[in-house]
Amino acid sequence: MLEQKILDIKKQAIEEIGKAADSKKLFDLKVKYLGRKSEFTEILKGLKDLAVEEKRKIGQLANEVKKEIEQELDKAERNLRAKSFDLSKEKIDITIPGHKKKIGHLNILTQTQNEIEDLFTSMGFEIADGPEVELEYYNFDALNMPKDHPARDMWDTYWIKGKSNKEGIVLRTHTSPVQMRYMEKHQPPLMIIVPGKCFRREATDAKHEHTFYQFEALVVGKDINIGNFKYVGEQFFSKFFKKDIKVRLRPSYFPFTEPSFEFDISCTVCGGKGCRTCENIGWLEIGGCGMVNQAVFEAAGYKRNAWQGFAWGFGIERLAMMKYKISEIRLFNSGDLRFIKQF
Repeated sequence: MLEQKILDIKKQAIEEIGKAADSKKLFDLKVKYLGRKSEFTEILKGLKDLAVEEKRKIGQLANEVKKEIEQELDKAERNLRAKSFDLSKEKIDITIPGHKKKIGHLNILTQTQNEIEDLFTSMGFEIADGPEVELEYYNFDALNMPKDHPARDMWDTYWIKGKSNKEGIVLRTHTSPVQMRYMEKHQPPLMIIVPGKCFRREATDAKHEHTFYQFEALVVGKDINIGNFKYVGEQFFSKFFKKDIKVRLRPSYFPFTEPSFEFDISCTVCGGKGCRTCENIGWLEIGGCGMVNQAVFEAAGYKRNAWQGFAWGFGIERLAMMKYKISEIRLFNSGDLRFIKQF
């Protein structure tokens, strides 16, 4: 009885599949004959109630019929697709030039940061990172700038949690807080750079932005001196600008370094001879630097005078502007595709 019923379902299914005029009809037939609520599926569910021998016989037949119906459905689908294919519409003239696809690329700032990271890692430096929303302690106190220290006026700070609170929260004004966070968890000797975004509450112009990128460098060891510092600087800038670069240090003041310097490089345009770019001086100012103040080492948990180190903080936008002859810092974040597509 069941055997004949299965064969009848097969015969009826094949006849209807052969008459199907489109893919929708084929889909409906698949649901009708093989779907969860189909008569065929109900037969398969009832196999568990049959005797072992009959279950084996009917089960084998049911699987064969199911396979045949699926094959007929696939065959009918292929035939419908072949009939609907219009060669004249699908023909492609391979001699016609294709349309160039526009794809995105990294912003020149990101490209510059990646290049800086590659150069320093090739010299044995590690890359460190830290939060952009920073505790007042790491941004100021631990860097030898306690509350009411006059040096805090050098940083126009965005305060998230006010100065009157016991523990203020700021948008970091430099990448130096990462120095402290790193030294708290690592013992010297160490060599790191810290690239990242910084924020200062100041008016914007061609050379200043309220949001900008820096990269910090920190080297700590037993016998680190200013000579090591100048050598690393010369090596980096010569590789970055792909020409011989000389450096010089001018005395300055920063609370977290002693002695402190302004770091200059020979003009990348005239090579130090004097031109409009360097205002005929032959030198270009890059940023602040110096030997790490021992008070900073003590705040990090190091023993005073046990270690020596140097640190600097240079602007990534400034380096990109010098290398690619960009005259306006605000272009980096303008979203102007005419500018972005150049790099």
